[in-house]
Amino acid sequence: MAKPLTFTCTACGAAHSKWSGRCETCGEWNSITEEAPLSTGPATKSLGAARGSRIRLTDLATQEPPPPRTGSGLAELDRVLGGGLVPASAILVGGDPGIGKSTLLLQAAASFARKGLKALYISGEEASAQIRMRAGRLGLADARVSLATETSLRDILTTLEAEAPQLAIIDSIQTMWADNVDSAPGSVSQVRAAAHELTTFAKRKGTAVVLVGHVTKEGQIAGPRVVEHMVDTVLYFEGERGHQFRILRAVKNRFGPADEIGVFEMTDAGLAEVSNPSALFLSERDNPAPGSVVFAGIEGTRPVLVEFQALVAPSPHSQPRRTVVGWDGGRLAMILAVLESRCGIPFAGLDVYLNVAGGMKITEPAADLAVATALLSAREDTALDPHTVVFGEISLSGALRPVSQTENRLKEAGKLGFTTAVAPSRSKTGSGSGLAIRQMADLTQVVGEIFGAG
Repeated sequence: MAKPLTFTCTACGAAHSKWSGRCETCGEWNSITEEAPLSTGPATKSLGAARGSRIRLTDLATQEPPPPRTGSGLAELDRVLGGGLVPASAILVGGDPGIGKSTLLLQAAASFARKGLKALYISGEEASAQIRMRAGRLGLADARVSLATETSLRDILTTLEAEAPQLAIIDSIQTMWADNVDSAPGSVSQVRAAAHELTTFAKRKGTAVVLVGHVTKEGQIAGPRVVEHMVDTVLYFEGERGHQFRILRAVKNRFGPADEIGVFEMTDAGLAEVSNPSALFLSERDNPAPGSVVFAGIEGTRPVLVEFQALVAPSPHSQPRRTVVGWDGGRLAMILAVLESRCGIPFAGLDVYLNVAGGMKITEPAADLAVATALLSAREDTALDPHTVVFGEISLSGALRPVSQTENRLKEAGKLGFTTAVAPSRSKTGSGSGLAIRQMADLTQVVGEIFGAG
C-alpha cells in the first residue's frame, strides 16, 4: 500500500495533510510543497524484516577514553568548546549582524591552522578579496587557511571531499543552496537540507564543521529548530553595539558543559581575549552611587561579578515605565510585587529602570537579591558600600533561598578586593574567601538592616 503524500511549508516547516494555497501556521502564500514519502521498495522491505540489534550498557568499555581535542590557542574559545575542537563535530554559531562572528571564526581558523590543522573557510556572503582584506587588518595574512566563495551545496561537498580538511567553516548556512530542494536559499527546507548534508559529512569524514547561522529579531537562530538538534554544539555570540565586550555562550554542547561563556573585547586588531571578565565589567565603577550593586554570579563554571544599576524616578504618566536591559522583565515585576506586598515598599507612580553594566545578560535567579537591593538603594537614594557583593534568590513569600556555588562566588569577590557579602541564610560559605558575610533570612531583614527601613 502506497504511503500518503506529505506537504511541508517552506517558510516555517509546518506539516500539512493536503496542499493549500496558504499556510495556516505562518500565513505565507504559495509556500506549501509536496514531499515524497520514504521508499517502499525491496530495500525498505528487507530492512523491515531484519532483526533488531540488542546492546547492553555492560557491553560498553568501562574506561572509555575522552574524545581527542585540539586546542586553538584562544583560551576563551577552548573553554566554551569544552577544552578544544573535537574531530567529526558539528558546531552552529549564531549572532546578530555585525557582532563579529566572521571575525571570530577567521581568527579561530588561523589559530587552528597554526596548530597544524588543515582549515578551509567557505563564505557565501563575501568575496575572497574581502576575506583577505579582513585577514590583513587582523594580522592574519600569513595564516595557512584555504579560502573559497561558493553557495552551491553540491560544489561545497565536492570541494570538501577533495580537500579533506580537518576544519571547515561555512559562513553562512542561510546562503547555501541545494539544487534538489525546490525553494529559495534561506528557506526552512534549504537550511534543513544543507545542515543535514554538512553534518552527515562531518560524521562520515571526521571533519569538524562550523556553521554560521543568522538570527531573527527575537534573537533565535533563523530556520528550523531541527538544525540545533542535528549539531553537537550551539554557540551564541552576544554583545551590544555600544559596548566593546562580546560574549560567546554555549547553549548546547555534547562534548562539554553548557552555559559556559567566553569573553572577548572588540579592538582595532580584532577580538582580544578577556581572561578576567569580572575586573573588566567592574573597571568603570567610580564613586559609589545610589542604585549601584555588584552581583556575584556564575556563568557556566566561571564566577563573574557584574554591576546592576537601578534608577527610580517619579512618573509623569498614568502607567509607570518598567525598562530592563540585560535581565528578565517578568522577574523584575515579581521583585517589585514582593517588595510592595511583603515589605510594604510601594513603587506605584514611579518609573523603574534596570541595567546590567557592560552589556552582560544575566539569567540566573541568584540575581534576585542584587536587583532588589539596587531598587531599594535607588528609591531611598542611599549608596551601598562599594566593597559589598550581593547574591540570593527571592521567593514569593519574601524569604531568601540559598544558591549554588556560593564558595566560588565569594572567592572571586575576595580576589577583586571586596570585603563584605550579603547572602541568604544557610548558605555554604566555606572559610577561604576572607569576606565578612552578612546572612539574611528574608527580604524584610535586608530592608531593615541595610537601609534602616521596614
